[in-house]
Amino acid sequence: MLSLIAGIALPSSGAISIAGRDVTYTPAAQRNVGLVFQSYALFPHLSVYENVAFPLRIRHVPQAEVAREVEQALERVRLQDFKSRRPGQLSGGQQQRVAIARAIAFKPSVLLLDEPLAALDRKLREEVRLELRRLQRELGITTILVTHDQDEAMSMADEVAIMAEGRVQQVDTPQQAYRQPANNFVANFLGIANVFEGRLQKDSAGCRIQIDGGERIELAAEAAASADPSRLRGMLRPEQISIVGSDAPGALRARIDEVIFLGESVRYLLSTQGGLGLTVQAANTRTVSREGELVGLQWDPRDVWVLPGRNAGH
Repeated sequence: MLSLIAGIALPSSGAISIAGRDVTYTPAAQRNVGLVFQSYALFPHLSVYENVAFPLRIRHVPQAEVAREVEQALERVRLQDFKSRRPGQLSGGQQQRVAIARAIAFKPSVLLLDEPLAALDRKLREEVRLELRRLQRELGITTILVTHDQDEAMSMADEVAIMAEGRVQQVDTPQQAYRQPANNFVANFLGIANVFEGRLQKDSAGCRIQIDGGERIELAAEAAASADPSRLRGMLRPEQISIVGSDAPGALRARIDEVIFLGESVRYLLSTQGGLGLTVQAANTRTVSREGELVGLQWDPRDVWVLPGRNAGH
C-alpha cells in the first residue's frame, strides 16, 4: 500500500489521489510524499545535516533555504546538536529521528512510515512513539503508518485500516475497531478476544447466546437485533469480564487454569464445565486468584458485541 501511494509501484486497477489530485501515474519524485523506511536508509558517508538536506538539494532548493529548512527539521526532532555527526555515531532512536527529519524537511503533503519503530527496543519504541505523535500533531501532515504492532496502531492513530490478504477489513477509530470489530479476524488481530458461538435465545428475562456446551452468555437485546438467531458469534474483551465469587448470583462458573503475571495486570486463563475457554485480564491487586480456584464471571451484557460477518480469518 505504501509503495502504491509513494509511486514505487503501480496499481493494477483503481486510482490514487492526494489532496484531490489524481497521482495514479505521476512519477514518485513529483508526488511530494515523504517516506521513512524501516531500515532508515540513511547515507552512512554523509553527516546528519547532509542527510536531511539531500531531498532539498535534489529539488534544487536555494542554499539559504536549505540551511533554514534543515535547521528547522532537526530542531523539530531535537537533534540540532548532532548535525555534524554521521549515522554510525548515533543510537537507533536518533537515526530514526534523522530519517523523520529528512522526510519532513521539504514539507511533504503526505508522510509515509514503514514500520518505523520495528528496529527499536521496547522502551525506546515507546519514547519515539510519543515523539512521532507530537510531531505529527505539530506539523499537521497526513501520516500513513504501516505496522504489525497493535499497541502502536491503537496508541498513535486517529483512524486505523485493518488489512488481511490484500483486502481492507475495517476502517474505523481505534476505539470502535477494538470494541466493535467487523469480523473475527479484526477481533483477534486487535488484541485478545473471547469469541463464542451459539444460538440466540430471547425471552422476558433478556437475551443470551446458548453455547453447545450448555453455557449461556447474556447480551443486550440491541446487539442481537440484526443477528441470525440460528447461529451467531459474540465477543467479549478480557478486561470486560470481572472475577467474582463462585456463588455470586447469575455468574458463569469457571476454573482458573493458569495465572499470568504481567506487572500492572494479571491475565487469567479459565475453563467452564462445558469446556468453554475464556481469558480475563484484571488489575494487579493485593488479592490475586490462584490456579485451580473456582470462581464466578460477570460482565455487562452491553459489552458483548455480536460479530457481524465471516470475512477474512473466519
